[in-house]
Amino acid sequence: MDSRKIKTQSFKPEKKRAPYNRTLTLSKKEIALYKLNLLRICKPIGVSDIINKTICGDILKIVEHLPSAFVDLMIIDPPYNLSKRFNQTSFRAMDSSKYEIWLDSWLKKMIRLLKSNASVYLCGDWRSSGSIVNVCNKYFKIKNRVTWEREKGRGALSNWKNCSEDIWFCTMSENYTFNVEAVKVNRKVLAPYKDDKGKPKDWQESQNGKYRTTYPSNIWTDITIPFWSMPENTDHPTQKPEKLIAKLLLASSKANDIVFDPFLGVGTTSVVAKKLDRNYVGIEVDEEYCCLTEKRLEIAKFDRKIQGYEDGVFWERNSLNDQNEKRGNKRGNGLQGTLFK
Repeated sequence: MDSRKIKTQSFKPEKKRAPYNRTLTLSKKEIALYKLNLLRICKPIGVSDIINKTICGDILKIVEHLPSAFVDLMIIDPPYNLSKRFNQTSFRAMDSSKYEIWLDSWLKKMIRLLKSNASVYLCGDWRSSGSIVNVCNKYFKIKNRVTWEREKGRGALSNWKNCSEDIWFCTMSENYTFNVEAVKVNRKVLAPYKDDKGKPKDWQESQNGKYRTTYPSNIWTDITIPFWSMPENTDHPTQKPEKLIAKLLLASSKANDIVFDPFLGVGTTSVVAKKLDRNYVGIEVDEEYCCLTEKRLEIAKFDRKIQGYEDGVFWERNSLNDQNEKRGNKRGNGLQGTLFK
C-alpha cells in the first residue's frame, strides 16, 4: 500500500534566482554524470556492495534484497500525512488509521536490517505522531520524543501556527549508543552569575555575549530550516537541516558505524554521515534527488562544515560572530560550522 505515485516529467527549465541565491541545482550534464554513481538493486546484495552508496529505487521493493543486521542507526523521514508533491513523486493524505497501516507495511520489514543494539529516529508532525507511536511500540523501545522548532511557517486565521515537528527516539534494546557529551549546546546566559572572585560561574564571556555550554534537552530551538542563502539548500520541499541530522548521528552512533536512511530525499543523512566519519546507505525513489545527493557528497569531500556546529558544540541561531571568535577566523579540521544570520 504505497500512496506515492511516480509521474514522468520532462527536464524542468532552471528557475531564475537572485544573484546571491546559493540553492544547489543540477544541469543536464551533471544529472547524466551523477546517474552513473547510483546503485539499482533487483536481487539480494551484500553489505560491502551498498556501503557508502546512494540506492535509487522504491524502498518497498528494495528492502527484501538488503542484508540482515547491518544497520547501527536508522534515520527515517517518511512523507508526513499530508498531500505533497516531491518532484516526480506525490503523496496523498489519508485517514490516520490508513496512514498507520502504511507506516507498519514498510517499517516491520526493516527490523531485520537492524543490529540488536541499533537506534532509530522517526520524524513526523502532530498529525502523524499518534500513528508513529502506535507502530513503534510494536517493534522498539521508545526512549523519547524530540520536538524541534521551525522558525518559519505560515500563519493560520483559525488555528495555532504550526511551527514544530517531532522526532521519535527508539532503540532495539537497552544496550544502545548515546553520546551525550557530543551534543552539548552553547546557550546565551540571561542571568550570568559570578563566583566570590568575580569570575564567570559555569559560563564563558566573549566580546559578543555570554554563553553556557549545557547538556541537550528534547526541545530544540536552535535549528534553521535550509533557505536560499545556505549552501546546503535545495528545492526539496521538506529538506531537513544538516545541523538537525548531525545531532542525531553524534548522539546515537560512533565513527565508522553504518547509518541507514530509507527515505533519503536529497541526501542530508548521507552527507552528514560522511562529514562526521560515519558510513552510510541511503535509498531514494526520485532519480533527480539521488543525483543531488551525489553532488552534495562530492562537495562534502572538500567542505566538511556543518552550519551551527563549531568546535564540537552546537550553537544557537544568529551566533556567527561568537563562532568566528571561537575559531579565531582560522580554518580548522573541516568539522567547523558557519552560521548565516
